[in-house]
Amino acid sequence: MRHKSGFVNIIGNPNTGKSTLMNALVGEKLSVVTSKAQTTRHRILGIVNGPDFQIVFSDTPGIVKPAYKLHHAMMKSVRTAFTDADVMLYLSDVTEKADRHMPFIDKIKGSKIPVIIAINKSDLSEPEKLELIRHQWTEMVPGATVIPISALYHYNLDRLFKAVLDFLPSGPPFYPDGDLTDRPERFFVAEIIREKIFMNYEREVPYSCEVLVEEFKEAPEIVRIEAVIHVIRESQKSIVIGHKGEALKKVGMEARKDIEEFLGKKVFLGLKVKVSPDWRNNERYLKTFGYSGK
Repeated sequence: MRHKSGFVNIIGNPNTGKSTLMNALVGEKLSVVTSKAQTTRHRILGIVNGPDFQIVFSDTPGIVKPAYKLHHAMMKSVRTAFTDADVMLYLSDVTEKADRHMPFIDKIKGSKIPVIIAINKSDLSEPEKLELIRHQWTEMVPGATVIPISALYHYNLDRLFKAVLDFLPSGPPFYPDGDLTDRPERFFVAEIIREKIFMNYEREVPYSCEVLVEEFKEAPEIVRIEAVIHVIRESQKSIVIGHKGEALKKVGMEARKDIEEFLGKKVFLGLKVKVSPDWRNNERYLKTFGYSGK
């Protein structure tokens, strides 16, 4: 039997459920998932191996109009997704208009690669409205495969997975069997901490934070991790730390629990907060945090 392999890149607007879908398809929590928009900042690969296939799913940041150099770096990830995809998976949902961000829709229409449009959160829509949305996408992107899904409740994901497999080209695997992602453990440690920041703080604070793991030491019984939460202003530092350090302690406790589950080991987690003025527009900071240029 022929072996199939390829890159399936997931793109779409913020908060449509790309990270939830990626985690569901891979069967592991690799991407940050919160109710807030723009939580995904990096392109993250999730690898699924079968007896005769390897699918490399790619979760990308939500499409935004750049306001900072950080956003330009995020959108570079989205643009790259158009150049190396074997299958393009565009994720919309039942709450957004089909013609949002038309330049990206036009780019999808002009691509020569197979396109699957998944309409997420279908559980929130009446059947008649869902059929109308499906028809709108079929009309807007002729030739695309349009599938209503619910990433949260795993509705129609088997159908979506089969459609991906059908479009996948023949070829050898790109990664060794057993690999789950191309990112190191310390990357996911930083992402877990950042997820807890999004869950525990409001307004602009989560969007002004970045996490850098400065020390990751493994011992037989414990992993010792030291991480720094970078913020833009002193006022944000005070908010993140909280009264008598209680807010930071809560973030640390929640993050440590998830990190221990992820690593399968006991963890000592040390957190500090540092002011890095306007890091979202500072190329030196962005490079340190793992973002590439424009």
